[in-house]
Amino acid sequence: MSEPPTRGAEGPWRGRSASIAVIALAQVAALSLWFSATAVIPALEAERALDPGTASWFTGAVQLGFVAGTLASAALGLADRLDPRRLFMASAASGAAANALIVALDPASAAAIALRFLTGVAMAGVYPVGMRLAATWARGDMGLMIGLLVGALTLGSAAPHLFNALSGIDWRITLAAASASALFSAGLIRLAGLGPGYAPAPRFRPGEALKAWTTPALRLANLGYLGHMWELYAMWAWIGVFLAESFRLSFDDPAAAARAAALATFATIAAGAIGSVAAGVLADRLGRTTLAIAAMGVSGACALVAGHLFGAAPVLLVALCLVWGAAVVADSAQFSASVAELSEPHLVGTMLTVQTSLGFLLTLATIHLVPVLRDAAGWPLAFTVLALGPAAGILAMARLRRRPEARRLARGRR
Repeated sequence: MSEPPTRGAEGPWRGRSASIAVIALAQVAALSLWFSATAVIPALEAERALDPGTASWFTGAVQLGFVAGTLASAALGLADRLDPRRLFMASAASGAAANALIVALDPASAAAIALRFLTGVAMAGVYPVGMRLAATWARGDMGLMIGLLVGALTLGSAAPHLFNALSGIDWRITLAAASASALFSAGLIRLAGLGPGYAPAPRFRPGEALKAWTTPALRLANLGYLGHMWELYAMWAWIGVFLAESFRLSFDDPAAAARAAALATFATIAAGAIGSVAAGVLADRLGRTTLAIAAMGVSGACALVAGHLFGAAPVLLVALCLVWGAAVVADSAQFSASVAELSEPHLVGTMLTVQTSLGFLLTLATIHLVPVLRDAAGWPLAFTVLALGPAAGILAMARLRRRPEARRLARGRR
């Protein structure tokens, strides 16, 4: 059966499959900026002394910039009022420029941290906007559509660790490769079409952004998301350092340990792409809350165990991390899909932007908390605290499941 074509504001005719493929690939390419500097922390620590606070800000500044960008976007309703492809393109190009400039600076300087903040601001026009684009193509498979985009986010976040391993741990090449990838994304997104579910927004009223918290069903979906985010980005930010420190106890050659840790980190985060897509398919069939609760149960259990395997055989440690990597992000798309299905059509972009803004603001706490707990009591406590998030998220999704609005999720599959 042929797919109905759609025409964007100035773009070529594009069918559903082609547009989704373009959006997903553009997301992968642009979101390599997110962890480009985080991935090179072990290399920078080897080249110059970095205190834990500075290392934390390589990711924390991006999170803070993302929050600032999403708050501004939500207040102005940009994701619903502008052509999302143009917003995506401008944001990806701006992020590429900010990230590339770090190569010319002392990476431990305040100016480099400021550029990471600007990179985060730019990402506010990429990640939620990409989800908005994908949602316009949903046909009873919102979970899969958002799952594809979260999978793209996951691969993009993992890519710098692969660049790092292949470049011989040269941090400058890693940053340059991520910026080049984002520039490619900026050009690519113009090939995507807008789906039939695209609804131009009426005149925006700033108070409508508050519906993300004042509407009970949306509030529970967002609380579930906050529990998920308490764990996710802290795990992504520090799993590479955890593996590098653990592998140094098992390898005689420090360089070999660093390469193995970079590849293992890439595999751990990239496993989330498989988890996201598989979870999207299952959630559309089994239910949003069912899938989210199961995924958080697995990821929370992994958080409780991982730190206790520090220094264990690399094969055992990597196996656990692969499961954790797949589960920790598998539920992510279900929170976004839930918000998209529970929101008024003209507010979907804004509600998604508000959700991501709240979630990424919370990540600042755990990203900075993990190294403090590690230094105070070791990796077991540092990772155990992350399990508190999934526990809270499970409670929120269980409550959402009991509400009548849950019938709007996944065509009645709660």
